[in-house]
Amino acid sequence: MSASLSSGRALPKRVRNELRFRKLTVSSKTLVADNFWRIEFTSEELDGYNSPGFDDHSKIFFPDPQTGKLLLPQVTDEGIAWPDGERPLSRDYTPLFFDGKTRLTLDFFRHEHGVASQWAEQAQPGDPLAVGGPRGSIIIPVDYRVQVLAFDESGLPAVQRRLAETQAEKLILLAFTDEALVKNYLPNLPANAELTCFGSGTMNSEGIQRCQQQLASLTLPEDDYFIWLTGEGEAVKVLNDYFIEQRHCHSGLVRGVAYWHHKG
Repeated sequence: MSASLSSGRALPKRVRNELRFRKLTVSSKTLVADNFWRIEFTSEELDGYNSPGFDDHSKIFFPDPQTGKLLLPQVTDEGIAWPDGERPLSRDYTPLFFDGKTRLTLDFFRHEHGVASQWAEQAQPGDPLAVGGPRGSIIIPVDYRVQVLAFDESGLPAVQRRLAETQAEKLILLAFTDEALVKNYLPNLPANAELTCFGSGTMNSEGIQRCQQQLASLTLPEDDYFIWLTGEGEAVKVLNDYFIEQRHCHSGLVRGVAYWHHKG
């Protein structure tokens, strides 16, 4: 894939980060928009932590729910080694904010039956957690003329990071959640943002069809746009295929990332 486009814009670039595992300690916990626990962690081990991509994923490792023991692996020449072969529960999360020194902030969406959500509900200052990565980042230029972000609740932290950096002339936000939640979580939407909300739980075939109908009138400037899609895996694939196969978008300008999958 070439490094530039017919529009003169650069393509997104993949970079590698140093892989390290760090032990963190909860320092504060705040309820945000009634649906997220915003938890700030502190650690001297965060020295050198790096998250340059707005939709980066760090892997979060949780203490054993029975013993409270927190396991960290070792990075060896042969790869990642776990003590005695034990692997703790883990989930991928978007780093919301890092102060460049010792403080890292993550937002945990509140929902039933989620390992991370259940941990966040009970978390208190002083509780331990471990973080690994992000192992790699996608650096997406901020100044594509038109930018489309399609997401559900799980993508809101990444959207918040993108809104803080984007220089798009036109910004299309397609939210598969409730308008009240989006506006409470993102209270300072840019003036050029066009927000459409399909409602919570709509990342399904019916919701995707409504989204495609909404997109039918959208004109994309040649090679001067970026489309970011996240949420439930199958829905993300359908939307990704829509842009690539039906809208004939440049594959390097469409990024679909599954944040979760239906069980079964």
